[in-house]
Amino acid sequence: MTSAFASPGAAGPLATFVVLGGGHDDPTLALLAGLLPTPGAPVEILTTASSHDPARTFAAYARGFARLGCQLVQHLEVDEHHPADAPATLARLRAAALVFVTGGDQERLTQYLLGTEFLKVLRRRCQAEAGFVLAGTSAGASALGGQMLVEGRGWRSLLAGGIEVVPGLGVLPDLLIDQHFIERARYPRLLHAVLAHPALLGVGLSEETGLVFRPGRPPEVFGTEVVVLVDGRQLRSRHYENLPAGQPVGGQGFRVSVLVAGDAVE
Repeated sequence: MTSAFASPGAAGPLATFVVLGGGHDDPTLALLAGLLPTPGAPVEILTTASSHDPARTFAAYARGFARLGCQLVQHLEVDEHHPADAPATLARLRAAALVFVTGGDQERLTQYLLGTEFLKVLRRRCQAEAGFVLAGTSAGASALGGQMLVEGRGWRSLLAGGIEVVPGLGVLPDLLIDQHFIERARYPRLLHAVLAHPALLGVGLSEETGLVFRPGRPPEVFGTEVVVLVDGRQLRSRHYENLPAGQPVGGQGFRVSVLVAGDAVE
């Protein structure tokens, strides 16, 4: 499979990225804590995707990071009551060693971050700052791609009109990431999404499973289940354009990989 990712030595982001498919995330927090330069490095928990009790979400992650020895874990609040471009919020974003984006509703992330100085700062840091770490779980992982799936269930996902794909945050612009992938039977909707956006690499993350992107190295799978890659960049045909709602979509030439812990994306 031809990689959508920068090959070793190629120009690319200097930050490290970690994306998880959701579920139990204590092992991922341990991985993230191990990437910090010192125990006192600032960790910011971005709970924008959580519309129900974000303070509780933050507190749970703060306890998890504290158990791992992290000494400075803060709640980076961006929502209807906390503007993304508030000076204090931007200052903390610029100082953070790690930004961890929690799960929930990924459309809240694009609602409150697209078009902001906050997102510009985040993208600049990811591109230019070695040692900076950006991580996301579940919706927080999906929102990082160039496009993101927000609707699509079961076999109906392979019918015209059966999915909805909207712009993501574009931090990982060449990817279209789906989460809870195996557990929620989301393979049909990722196939459809890649048909709609064949220039993007589809990434299906199972729970407790993810990818770590280190600068200058191929991404590597971690966790207990699988990562599915759907590559449509060499499709020979697409039964997709101008179909009436309810008609099946199709394509020939998908390339699919199923990866487990320790596998590198080549």
